[in-house]
Amino acid sequence: MKAVGWDVNHKRVARIWKREGLKVPKKQPKRSRLWLNDGSCIRLRPQYQNHVWSYDFVQDKTRDGRKFRMLTVIDEFTRECLAVSVARRLNSQDVLDVLTDLMAMRGVPEHIRSDNGAEFRAKAVQRLLGKVGVKTLYIEPGSPWENGYNESFNGRLRDECLNMELFNNLMEAKIIIERWRILYNTIRPHTSLGYNPPGRSGSRYLGAPARSAFHRRQDYGCIEGGCVKGVSSSPMRRCCSTIMRGQKRRPSLVQDR
Repeated sequence: MKAVGWDVNHKRVARIWKREGLKVPKKQPKRSRLWLNDGSCIRLRPQYQNHVWSYDFVQDKTRDGRKFRMLTVIDEFTRECLAVSVARRLNSQDVLDVLTDLMAMRGVPEHIRSDNGAEFRAKAVQRLLGKVGVKTLYIEPGSPWENGYNESFNGRLRDECLNMELFNNLMEAKIIIERWRILYNTIRPHTSLGYNPPGRSGSRYLGAPARSAFHRRQDYGCIEGGCVKGVSSSPMRRCCSTIMRGQKRRPSLVQDR
């Protein structure tokens, strides 16, 4: 609200959120660092863009009860969501496809953090990361807090998108989730970035104009048109029928794949 010129106290915003039945974020408790016996710290802290990426899986279901999976990839330093791949099934080959596309567009990270899932430890994934010089950072089994940046993003994805939407089919899920990802990167303020969106923050570190990431995605149509400016419990459904890549279809008419 401050970004668009509203002079309002954060306590009033919290009261409005609570009155409207929205979720008011709770204060996070202090946590101690993770130390080894020799005094060294386990978790590698990101220092610059493309220093540490992290990825993980999220699961949800469509209206007919069929499950689908999402592979989320983020840059831990800029907090930008680089990709959310949605499919009924995701395996190591899908992880490879997402990583190769991102590395071609964004560059190669120095490290990539994940849990010990079979898709992330597959030999094909290990070969690719070894060839391009990416070091893997596997968290301890049963310790998801060691992948805290990605877990935090997945929580936002679930609270602000998945729990608020009823997906009729897989294609509709892909469209709505991708729209939310763009909103998260280009409009939604992030407290750790000085209330700037992650995409705008990342472009500043690269020396590019602050709105470049926003302009690159004008082909999605509704973002600039103002559909997401209105306060709504489901801003994505307020958009027009313009869908990904400039193609216009009605989501209700798109068949599941």
